[in-house]
Amino acid sequence: MSLVATLICHPANPALDSTVLDGARAALPGPNHAEWLFDGVAADIFFASDDDMLAIAERLRASRGDQPIDIVVQPAASRRKKLFLADMDSTMIGQECIDELADFAGLKAHVAAITERAMRGEIEFEPALRERVALLKGLPVGVVDEVLASRITLNSGGRELVQTMRAHGAYTCLVSGGFTLFSRKIAELIGFQENRANELLVNDGKLTGEVAEPILGRAAKLATLVDLRESFDVDDIDTLVVGDGANDLAMIQSAGLGIAYHAKPAVAAAAHGRIDFGDLSALLYAQGFKRSEFVGG
Repeated sequence: MSLVATLICHPANPALDSTVLDGARAALPGPNHAEWLFDGVAADIFFASDDDMLAIAERLRASRGDQPIDIVVQPAASRRKKLFLADMDSTMIGQECIDELADFAGLKAHVAAITERAMRGEIEFEPALRERVALLKGLPVGVVDEVLASRITLNSGGRELVQTMRAHGAYTCLVSGGFTLFSRKIAELIGFQENRANELLVNDGKLTGEVAEPILGRAAKLATLVDLRESFDVDDIDTLVVGDGANDLAMIQSAGLGIAYHAKPAVAAAAHGRIDFGDLSALLYAQGFKRSEFVGG
């Protein structure tokens, strides 16, 4: 099988050079050849093998030592995807929105602990969300705008990722177990064509402590992937998904390329690829885009 291994660094911390690249090539079957996508930051190595791709990636991680280099191994064909689904909290943005809301109720530590357990898959997402939302009862809905303005930051590379994929014909959707009060704005800022998330119920300008049912969780995220795949008549191989938590895992595993982004250990272990060091532009390099082809930012 014709495969490609992509070695990727964070653009702010380039660690790739010819020596590292030669070491990776030596760990792969020959003949193989390398091509730079961005000097010092990303490169492809093309080779042929029938070995398990995850095993090959692990072998390359062993050869890189402790250098901050991500490695994605995949079939060389159909790398550029036509459908992109992304999680929002701790993936496209650097925060968990519900934890930031809880801070205004003086409950951030308590809520964040529940969030962490849910994202690790230690507790079911849906009841955990109901429990956390109940603690927000009575909070003025205007707090959402304050959180968006002062607490939420877009993760680097995200706008380039979405804008570049759109420029090459892909459809992009932000799908979140968080809330539409946030996802609509985040999707607009980054450039997603669509967003799907949970709806916080509001009465007289205050949160009621309830979320509209049914809750968008693990099953609904997967259903979104299937729905959009069928709507746009896209093959499995032509889909890209990125996320960090347990409720992302079903859609990650069902994508043509499912990426765990700075993810919880169980998610990183089960995904097709993992980005532990790079920013979101790593997903463009994984598709074979050169830095000169990036759009937006």
